[in-house]
Formats: sequence, C-alpha cells, structure tokens
Amino acid sequence: MRPYDVLFEQALTRVDAERIHHAAFRAIRTAAPLTSRAVRVPAAPVRALGLTFPHPLGLAAGFDKNAVGIDGLAALGFGHVEVGTVTGEAQPGNPRPRLFRLTDDRAIVNRMGFNNNGAEVVARRLAAWRAGGGSTVLGVNIGKTKVVPEDEAARDYEKSAGLLAPYADYLVVNVSSPNTPGLRDLQAVEKLEPILAAVRRRADEVRFDDRVPLLVKIAPDLGDDDVLAVADLALATGLDGIIATNTTVSRDGLATPASRVEEVGAGGLSGRPLTQRSEDVVRLLRDRVGPDLTLVGVGGITTVDDARRRLAAGADLLQGYTAFVYEGPLWPRRIVRGLATDG
Repeated sequence: MRPYDVLFEQALTRVDAERIHHAAFRAIRTAAPLTSRAVRVPAAPVRALGLTFPHPLGLAAGFDKNAVGIDGLAALGFGHVEVGTVTGEAQPGNPRPRLFRLTDDRAIVNRMGFNNNGAEVVARRLAAWRAGGGSTVLGVNIGKTKVVPEDEAARDYEKSAGLLAPYADYLVVNVSSPNTPGLRDLQAVEKLEPILAAVRRRADEVRFDDRVPLLVKIAPDLGDDDVLAVADLALATGLDGIIATNTTVSRDGLATPASRVEEVGAGGLSGRPLTQRSEDVVRLLRDRVGPDLTLVGVGGITTVDDARRRLAAGADLLQGYTAFVYEGPLWPRRIVRGLATDG
C-alpha cells in the first residue's frame, strides 16, 4: 500500500471532504516552488484546438474554481488546467455539507452549485497571472448564475465570455452540471444553440486578433440520440470540441450501501462508476463527428489502461479529478509515464 493510500484511508476520510479539499489545495499552492523543479516525465506533445499540449492529461474543472493555483497544479504533472466553473456573478453555492466520498466505489458526490468568486474577480486574477508569465495551457469553464432565469442564460454566459476569453487558451460552456436548477435543460439543441452563438460572438469581439477555441461539456445522462444531436450541432455551428462527460445523477450499480447513498443525497457522481458510460459517449461522438473535432474524455479515468481505452475510443485529450483525489499528487505523473511507454 502506498503512503498516500494509508494517509487517505486512516486520516483524510475522517474529515469533511470540502475541508480536506481546501487544505490539500493550500498545500499544493505552497509546494509549487518545489514541485515545479521536479524532473519532467518524457511525453509526446498533443496538437489539438490549434494548441500544443505537453501531453494528453489535464485537470478537469471543479478543482480550481477561482483560478488561484494554476501553476501549483501544473507542477504536479497536469499538461493543462481547466479552471471554473465560473459564473457571471459571484455566488456562494449550495449549503454545506455538499461534497461526499463514496470510498467503496472510488467515487465522489458533489452538489457544490457553482460556488465561485464570479467572472469579474477571476478575470482580474487571470490577467495578473498572464502578466506574471503564466504559460500553462489554460481552459476556462463558464456556467449559468443560479438566479439568472433560463430565458436570460445566453446573456449571462456572454458576460462571462467577454471577461474571461482574453485570458483563456480555450473556453468551455458548461450546461451539464446537475446542481444548478434547470441547467441541464440547456443541453437541448434548441436552447444550446443561441448560448453557443452568443458566447462565440462575444469571445470574437474581445479576441479580435485571434480566435479562442470553444467547447461544450455534456452529461453522461444524455440518451444516445441526444448525444448525437449535440454532435451534429457542434459540426453545424463550427464548435471546436466537446468535453465528455460531466457527473451523473445515476446511482445504479454502486457498491456503496444503499443507506449511505441515501444519506449523501442529491448531487453529481464522479469517479469509477462513470468509466464505461463516459467511454461509450466518446466513442459515439467520434463516430459521428469524424476525425477533426477535438474530444476531451473525462469521467472514471483512474488507471493507465483507462486512459489508453479513452484515447482508443476517440479522445484527443483526457481530464481527471476524482482519481486525483483518491490516488494522490503523484497520480498525474503515473498516468503520463504509463502513456509515454506506448509511444
């Protein structure tokens, strides 16, 4: 058993998950000057979205909601970092407790509710980071402010795009979190299309000298026909990519006792239970969109074999979050080192 496994099982699981997250993130930021000096794992660069990624594996949105630790996370071995989800207005998110571990399933349930500092604050932070030489490949994930009505969603996303696109290497429209009421309804193509158009237009206005790639993040709970409809929309509107997938509201097939699952309650589930469905969605998308659209595979990637299978299914890039929590700070380097041996 690895030292981190002992620490996780004997200590970290005994403390509220959100408190541990904040403590661990502070440690990552503090250790950045040391971890940034670690020997880089040899890896083959990936060309996607018109960008060069040092390798396929990045950190999914949700870990660094407010863009406060990009360099520290990159120093652990992530080839790109996606910050957010950021909303047009600052919001506290849902009441605590709102983050839970299902250790029998190596899974996490969250109902955070897009808690973040808001687009204006995050934009100022990213401007300072860029001015200071920040060069990690950076994705910015934007979502809808909870109090904004559905019929004004496009305006809310447009505000965030205008503030954040100047600093992003790529921009992601998140319409797939289960923790903002009504958000997943926006995945319907007739509602999604005007949001994507508004974000594209505003991003082009503030990045007139170069075009920031635009992606959409979808849920694993979409039916196959709806997944294909999003794929068709992406091709029709000139979208640059799709991130598949976000968390699930399903609780099927869990090893965790039903009483514990009921105690935890609502929220999006991430981790190993998503592995097969997320892989299937990537495969569906690749078969539909052909070779050119960028697909980012996320959901249940824990082992090197998981990563290989997701790439074989058609993903160009990979992201993780839950495995990072369960496997520890050396996990990104293990995955990258394992993939490097395939070359």
